[in-house]
Amino acid sequence: MTQIEAARKGLITEEMELCARQEGVSPEFIREGTAKGTIVVIRNTRHTQISPLAIGRGLKTKVNANIGTSKDRVDLALELEKVNVCIVSGADTIMDLSTGGDIRAIRRAIIQASSLPVGTVPIYQAAADMLEAKKAIIEMTGDDMFRVIEENGEDGVDFITVHCGVTMRSVSCIDDEGRILGIVSRGGSIIRNWMTFNDRENPLYEHYDRLLEIARRYDMVLSLGDGLRPGCLADATDRGQVQELILLGELAQRARDQGVQVMIEGPGHVPINEIQANIQLQKSLCNGAPFYVLGPLPTDIAPGYDHITSAIGGAIAGAAGADFLCYVTPSEHLRLPSLADVREGIIASKIAAHIADIAKEIPGAFEKDIMMARYRKDFDWRGQVKESIDPEKTERLLETSKSAQEEGCTMCGEFCAIKLGKISNHKRKSRGK
Repeated sequence: MTQIEAARKGLITEEMELCARQEGVSPEFIREGTAKGTIVVIRNTRHTQISPLAIGRGLKTKVNANIGTSKDRVDLALELEKVNVCIVSGADTIMDLSTGGDIRAIRRAIIQASSLPVGTVPIYQAAADMLEAKKAIIEMTGDDMFRVIEENGEDGVDFITVHCGVTMRSVSCIDDEGRILGIVSRGGSIIRNWMTFNDRENPLYEHYDRLLEIARRYDMVLSLGDGLRPGCLADATDRGQVQELILLGELAQRARDQGVQVMIEGPGHVPINEIQANIQLQKSLCNGAPFYVLGPLPTDIAPGYDHITSAIGGAIAGAAGADFLCYVTPSEHLRLPSLADVREGIIASKIAAHIADIAKEIPGAFEKDIMMARYRKDFDWRGQVKESIDPEKTERLLETSKSAQEEGCTMCGEFCAIKLGKISNHKRKSRGK
């Protein structure tokens, strides 16, 4: 029995109990959200060494970190180091997006090393397997795609991105309207090329029930991918993107009806004034399904700083109702991320997620900022380090002021406003006596 099936029967599972404790809500809150499909409880039935994770309405905004090899960079040891960085830096999930090397072996090693839920994009392996067999990707069959999806389930993958909404109809919308960058999703591009050369419908859409059977067997959450997401601001919220989203809403309901948990992936590059509308559109069309946003990035011209761009977009998206932020690193659009890039990307997304949680009035979020204010008032440097999102960096940058008897930092020294305010208050109270 899957989590959504149990929830609809009124049953509170062990996983729901654990998630409720992590979130500071009641088990019934988790059960009710899971039954409605506004919450997903992520944990493959074969991946029980990790704690389950709940994502969705009324819960803390979660952060995903992408890692994985490419054909140019195949270093399993480095990817396993990234797993550790993800855990230490506070990511909630990891996605293995490997496209180079022995992808299944890499995936298994990452799952074994990770204490966090792990997601993948199976079409990457399916395409790589064709190249390994000295065949063209367009020679891939539907059976090849579903075989790899089954392997992901067997290996314990907790959630998978599947590009079911890239169909002849949705792709035609892009072709008719025209785009600057066309399709920027790797998975979406693979599916589109396959359909073009084979003159057939996307197997993941045409045989969607087969996908649901596999997902249900492992209680593997489907992340319905936005294969037609905009890759630049000029392409945002066009007919292709919206047509795909309409279709994903229909597929989400079919998944729920078959006892499969589902969330929806979203854009992408979006102007800042369109982010809230994008969130509202998804929530309306997909009946409140958890929304997993890739950024979003509200400008195209900040390579090297896209973790900052993404954090700005992510905070706005989260405040508007997005539930799950996919991090973006400083190396986005430029290279495979380094260990330092991974860490910076996670911290930036965690800042965005926390800002969103304050706006959404998630229990405990604003209280953390109140604690930080009190620690600053008391010049409690240990408390400030402990309460910060990145204690390591806070500790490294901290310089207390000798001129202010170490009560202030070296920015203001003896002119510290808080210190001066305390002196003034003390004198005022003394006169009052």
